[in-house]
Amino acid sequence: MERVTEQDVLAKLRGIAEPNAGKDIVTLGMVSGIVIRDGNIGFTIEVDPRKGAQMESLRKEAESRVQAMPGVVSVTAVLTAHRETTGGGAPAGPPPGQAPKQVPGKDPGPASGRALVPGVRSIVAVASGKGGVGKSTTTTNLAVALASQGLKVGVLDADIYGPSQPRMLGISGRPTSPDGKTLRPMENFGLKCMSMGFLVAEDTPMIWRGPMVQSALQQMLRDVEWGELDILMVDMPPGTGDAQLSMSQQVPLSGAVIVSTPQDIALLDARKGLNMFRKVDVPVLGIIENMSMFVCPNCGHESHIFSHGGAEREAERLGVEFLGELALDIEIRETSDSGRPIVASHPDSPLAQIYVTIARRIWDKVSAGLQDGALKAPKIVMQ
Repeated sequence: MERVTEQDVLAKLRGIAEPNAGKDIVTLGMVSGIVIRDGNIGFTIEVDPRKGAQMESLRKEAESRVQAMPGVVSVTAVLTAHRETTGGGAPAGPPPGQAPKQVPGKDPGPASGRALVPGVRSIVAVASGKGGVGKSTTTTNLAVALASQGLKVGVLDADIYGPSQPRMLGISGRPTSPDGKTLRPMENFGLKCMSMGFLVAEDTPMIWRGPMVQSALQQMLRDVEWGELDILMVDMPPGTGDAQLSMSQQVPLSGAVIVSTPQDIALLDARKGLNMFRKVDVPVLGIIENMSMFVCPNCGHESHIFSHGGAEREAERLGVEFLGELALDIEIRETSDSGRPIVASHPDSPLAQIYVTIARRIWDKVSAGLQDGALKAPKIVMQ
């Protein structure tokens, strides 16, 4: 296989002109972050955030040109927002081949360095440090609860290896494409949803390496017709690996919600997830304690199978908000397995109302951040 170099990629991209400035995107310093691995190529194109939607054709042209090069297996080009523009309307950027610089201590702006998702006002990640804590169930019911408040809501199932949202939302079939390039999300309960589970059989294992997973996540964000959304809930894979780091660094997350059960081993992993978001400067909106207790449906006795109150104590210790606790309840399990989330199928039940209360608190924090600009992207300090 012919080996592709960074200079080969830059040479190919010099043939693409920025429509407003009349110069090519490499000369203007718009291309950065070129990664080449086993024929898989990724790079970013910095644009004015106000022109993100109209620059989509430029991004696709860049991908197409690089894809046509001998030795190229796949290409992922990502639009990122740049705070300032030059007089010609093109983003001011570093010389070709150099990383963008930030002034020490100066705020780079709310979208700097993050991939643009046109039409989506806010993106919230629902994460856990480990699997089996009910993160997907929580994501589904919070999304339905947000939609019940009149918001336009989407769900991205980012768990490539174990997608759960098709089953939990009771959606089957495959997405359609209006042009052979983009996909229309599937819909149910007033939500728009995209998941790898729509594209492969439920029992098919995804034997993919990290770069392939990252590329798939970017495409499910970028190449899906999400339309206008108030909030996109991302059902994150468990842990703190490549997929989680990619989403945290490359997507303009408004915040993250951590789900944990109350026992010490789960809280230890939840703490790792929380610290990962803090390291990339994504606001942690709060912690939810799932499976907080078990109430016997026959006698009403309350048992703390996985301990109790651990997540609330951890939230206080770490200085984040405790958003609420949810019981280990057979009704939640049954409605989730049958594709009828409890917030949709039994909206007036006490359990559903807990999800609604938590969802309302999440939206209050996200919308406040959108209004006052409190939710910032990472600050890059040159040492």
